[in-house]
Amino acid sequence: MNLDQLRSWIRDQVGSNGATEWIIALGGAALAVLVALVVHRVVFHVLLRFANASDLEADNIVLRRIARPTRYALVALALVLVARELPALEHIWERLAGFVMPALIGWIAITLFHALIKTMILRADVSVEDNLSARRKRTRLVIFSRIGTFIIVFIVIAMMLLSIPGVRDIGITLMASAGLAGLAVGAAAQPALKSLIGGFQLALTEPISIGDAVIIGGEWGWIEEIRMTYVVVKVWDERRLVVPTSKFLDEIFQNWTKKTAQLMGTVMLYVDPHTKLDPIRAKFMEIVESNRRWDKRVKHMQVTELTRDAIEVRFLMTAKDSPTLFDLRCDVREALIQWLAEEMPEAIVRQRIASPEPLRVESSGAEVGSPGGQAMG
Repeated sequence: MNLDQLRSWIRDQVGSNGATEWIIALGGAALAVLVALVVHRVVFHVLLRFANASDLEADNIVLRRIARPTRYALVALALVLVARELPALEHIWERLAGFVMPALIGWIAITLFHALIKTMILRADVSVEDNLSARRKRTRLVIFSRIGTFIIVFIVIAMMLLSIPGVRDIGITLMASAGLAGLAVGAAAQPALKSLIGGFQLALTEPISIGDAVIIGGEWGWIEEIRMTYVVVKVWDERRLVVPTSKFLDEIFQNWTKKTAQLMGTVMLYVDPHTKLDPIRAKFMEIVESNRRWDKRVKHMQVTELTRDAIEVRFLMTAKDSPTLFDLRCDVREALIQWLAEEMPEAIVRQRIASPEPLRVESSGAEVGSPGGQAMG
């Protein structure tokens, strides 16, 4: 039985030409959707079996991400094929196609794009000690992911708007005044545009990367997230600083891990001027060498200042990254203070006040050493 015979049979049963067309349209649409869902399920079941058999995690990520948008895309494709044969569906589809198809294509493009970015991020392992290259790669991928998403969404919305005849005609009419409107909008949105352009500059020049230890605005923390218009800095006490991207381009800030994640830190100690320094140096070497946070690069003790009341001693040590270095400095400082209190309490700084020379009184009653006594003598 072909399509014309099916229409004739349903028309004889229902008795209405319009009702027949709608019954055929709904039935054909339902059958097409069912077939599309079955095909999608079978195809992805086979693909997932191949992906699970592979050692690459990227295959599973891509398939999981694109499963949902491709399901709806197959349903839309099935409806298109049915609508070509059914006038009742064809009229409706012509009105919806301008919105549905760009949205589905954009959805698939964004999902596939994010899946590919995710797989590339997984390859940049930041768990290694020298993770500078991996952090830079992740930073570029995150920024380009947001830029690509913005471009895809912008194109999809433009295609959807162009499918509306009235909007397309109005857009053509307003092209003559687009220059003045652009200048006005640009002047009003100058701060936002500056931050947006700053996001592109961060991706290209890379003054900071995700995970960098920085000091900005008098606060010390790590770069946790980089957006197009702002950067999130995680401070050591779990606070978050939301800093405009332009601030990292226009103002001076400290980046402790620009070239490498390894850092050198100091511990300052003040001891009494009479203190013997060799025992302190030996104890410092012992403390650092026994600490698992030390990366075995630098350990050194220096006398950097001498005042009337104290000797300033600086201890240098290195670690693989900024959090480890901070903990290492705290460990060394605590161990040295405790050892001094137990083994060398005489090294603790004391404030000395010189007592005046006792006065001698002669038989005449004049105080020797005083101006009055000398005058009286």
